[in-house]
Amino acid sequence: MAVATRTFPGRFESLEKISRFVKDAAKKAGLGEEAVYGVELAVDEACSNIIEHAYRGEDLGQIECSCEATNRGLKIVITDHGHPFNPAQVPKPDLSSSLEERRKGGLGLFFIDQMMDEARYEFAPGVNRLILIKHK
Repeated sequence: MAVATRTFPGRFESLEKISRFVKDAAKKAGLGEEAVYGVELAVDEACSNIIEHAYRGEDLGQIECSCEATNRGLKIVITDHGHPFNPAQVPKPDLSSSLEERRKGGLGLFFIDQMMDEARYEFAPGVNRLILIKHK
């Protein structure tokens, strides 16, 4: 299947363009409205995390987003060249605690995992990749 790839500046104002790009790909892949919305949310969260944590600020790198329609749905690969990130080191959120007791943040990875059927991270020197899969 064809792969559509675009590169975006690593800044928060790019999130809308990234969202449109992914939304179009998800629709072309035949995902339903609810799945398309979930994909948009997951990618928005992932790219926000790249800007905030991998690049530690705006305009310090680029975000490459590739979308591939598959027989089963959509595969998205988000690549950055920022500081490495190991999601296994992030503690799982304690959803049983009240909002007042929870630490700020920490739900982004949880949301990504909830919205997508698969989410995995790959690391190579100078390259971080997030692979997201959403089934039809």
